[in-house]
Amino acid sequence: MQINKSLNVVVKLLIVLTSNYDIFSCYAQTLQIEGAWRADGKGLSIWDKFAHTALKISQDENGDIACDSYNKIVEDINSLKTLRVNHYRFSISWPRIMPDGTTKKINEAGLNYYHRLVDALLAANIKPQVTLYHWDLPQALQDVGGWENDTIVNRFRDYADVVFNSLGDKVKFWITINEPYNVAMVGHGYGSAAPGISFRPGTAPYIVAHNLIKAHAEAWHVYNDKNPYKQEDVDAAMRVVQFQIGWFAHPVFNGDYSDLMKNIIRERSLAAGRPQSRLPEFTPAEVARIMGTHDYFGFNHYTTVLAYNMDYKNLEHYDADRGAGTVADRTWLDSGSFWLKVTPVGFRKILNFIKEEYGDPPIYITENGVSERGPMNLNDVHRIHYYDNYINQALKAYLLDGVDIRGYAAWTLMDNLEWATGFDEKFGFFYVNRSDPSLPRIPKKSVWHYATIINCNGFISPGESPHESVAVVLLVYGIVKTSKKQKRPVEEHIDLEKKDMF
Repeated sequence: MQINKSLNVVVKLLIVLTSNYDIFSCYAQTLQIEGAWRADGKGLSIWDKFAHTALKISQDENGDIACDSYNKIVEDINSLKTLRVNHYRFSISWPRIMPDGTTKKINEAGLNYYHRLVDALLAANIKPQVTLYHWDLPQALQDVGGWENDTIVNRFRDYADVVFNSLGDKVKFWITINEPYNVAMVGHGYGSAAPGISFRPGTAPYIVAHNLIKAHAEAWHVYNDKNPYKQEDVDAAMRVVQFQIGWFAHPVFNGDYSDLMKNIIRERSLAAGRPQSRLPEFTPAEVARIMGTHDYFGFNHYTTVLAYNMDYKNLEHYDADRGAGTVADRTWLDSGSFWLKVTPVGFRKILNFIKEEYGDPPIYITENGVSERGPMNLNDVHRIHYYDNYINQALKAYLLDGVDIRGYAAWTLMDNLEWATGFDEKFGFFYVNRSDPSLPRIPKKSVWHYATIINCNGFISPGESPHESVAVVLLVYGIVKTSKKQKRPVEEHIDLEKKDMF
């Protein structure tokens, strides 16, 4: 089981991947890869002791050095880039953070290691998935009973609190306890894993499991208390949508402004001493004239925001009526526009909103695209990545959710005058060389990518080749290869340092 902004116990499950899965990850456990078993103030774990006990590990191996990941963050990040994963799950060593398992001493050097690792992941646009406990209990706690001692519940809660306080602003995917069955039964029943207890098989596993469950719950509550599910923020998100899309769509599709919008503005207007709402009212004749004046829903979409409740007091302003602030997640990929963050998953969500709110209308996506700034680079992998992921989300909305999408238009054909930002922000498939009086249109790499999607009416499956007409287009510009076989060498893939997947 896994979730995003909450905690859960991980149990081994057989999972069938479907097109709903947008997370591709890889996992590594602290003791198995970190090494540095006594470095920078780290305490001993039960697995350190177990591995140093004769005949417990094959060929008397141990994790003293392991893969030396403690000193090889750069190398490990490069390996993840090669795999092209968009998430990385790793565990935290409890004794590296709290050498004796308690809050008596917090080892800042240990915390700094995980900060460096998380920062490097985020810089590579790989989102961390962090496991609090993967079997390496501080030996000092085992010396007083470990998971069989009821006090372990509060100890784990305190440990989780320290980690959440330190890393919580960077990590949004947490796992409390990895494979609790193995901790309880293999470690305390069969004794073939640390701490190697096998002489109370009828009682110890049940006591351990009981405390694991309670410890998980305490950690969950610690996190949830710090990051509560706020209905007011959910309501704020709905106000943002209703005050933007709904402002114009609701009258056309449903006959009037939404009740939410009307009630808020009326109440705030009367509270300010006005005799009536600042929002004009449609007459019954106007409602009849306006409602149903649509053949389809035309939708321009570029990005997504996170909303939160915000009280503007008595200010008479659209933003105050909306009563919401908006922010972007720091992990979302930037663009050439300050307001545009690459957030493909939001596209599918808002398309489903339109379907449910406005009676499942035919939808034409009339604008969708991403900008760049700075020196021109015709190898615009950033744009290719954007279109791949946004079109994929539209396909999910169409194929999986039943959204009636009839068409898709990319913004835009060529780099142009982007209103107040002039020519600084470049959204085009074609670069216009404005230093040449003839203003030639020069294709970027995204031209061929988008042309292939159009010509093949979707994405090419592995082993398939683009249709011949795409090759003809490429010939016009004199850069077609001799073979029409689809080839995707590593260097032509998007740079994962700039990748944002969901």
